[in-house]
Amino acid sequence: MKLSMGSVSRAVLRGAVVAGTAAALAVPAILATAATAVATPPGLSCDTGKHEIDDYTGFALCRNNGSTTQTFWVHLVCGWSPDVDGEHVTLAPGQSGQSTAHCSALGTGIGEISVQP
Repeated sequence: MKLSMGSVSRAVLRGAVVAGTAAALAVPAILATAATAVATPPGLSCDTGKHEIDDYTGFALCRNNGSTTQTFWVHLVCGWSPDVDGEHVTLAPGQSGQSTAHCSALGTGIGEISVQP
């Protein structure tokens, strides 16, 4: 079987496109996993997220599992708008509480949510 340069070039190009597409599809899965990992201050267990119906409002819901009083707040990275911090919440041992913040609607929404001590 004789191959022309055109068919060889197309085969190489097709292989590159398939490999590039596979790599591009793999990246979002890795980023999504990394984005869900939230570092929390020692003694606190926290869940973070965006409001169900408002992508510009984020929260941190934390429980103090330690033996001393803890203060925390949510920090939102807001894309093109300035970053914002939620209210400071102080929890005695065993208590739970929530800090909420809201990014400006002029920006691109929440890019990252973290819990600050």
